[in-house]
Amino acid sequence: MDQIKIGKFIAKCRRAKNLTQAELAEKLHITDRAISKWETGRGMPDSAIMLALCQALEIDVNDLLHGEIVTMQDYKSKSEELLLEMSKQKEQADRQLLSLEVLIGILSTVILLGGTLIGGLIEMPTWTRIVIIAAGFVLGITGFFFALKIEQTAGYYECKCCGHKYVPSIKAVTMAPHMGRTRKMTCPACGKKCWHKKVICKD
Repeated sequence: MDQIKIGKFIAKCRRAKNLTQAELAEKLHITDRAISKWETGRGMPDSAIMLALCQALEIDVNDLLHGEIVTMQDYKSKSEELLLEMSKQKEQADRQLLSLEVLIGILSTVILLGGTLIGGLIEMPTWTRIVIIAAGFVLGITGFFFALKIEQTAGYYECKCCGHKYVPSIKAVTMAPHMGRTRKMTCPACGKKCWHKKVICKD
């Protein structure tokens, strides 16, 4: 989505309704700073407020997301373009998340091992040793959990048996035997238990 184009469209529609930024903000129960941010392309309306914004400007959500009034004639092609763009943005975000997962996993390992090594090798009072080892353990395990959560939600898992792509539950991912990002799980489509590999694209 083109935030600059959408921002200019919001500003154009607001002026057409003879509303100032402050007046529109009052209708939406937000600050005029948020309106300014949208109109300059530095942000997008939150999904929770999008419908109220469209009602205030007398446009529909499809118009807002395209940054222009969409006629019925080109509605289908515009919708397909928007879906394609959103799909590309999700893929890019998922790739970034999976890179972050690797970084979190490495840091968690370093913290876990570091706390254990420092607590075990350096001379210090017993209570200090216990605190350092416990802190390293808690931080390391917390990091591993966040990394696992990222792996579960970013992208999809593809069933080797039927090719079905899906997002499994966190429980299924946690309990599954794995080799890297490939996990042995039961496919919700074919019901077979086999190795499912992590993929970015659904199509």
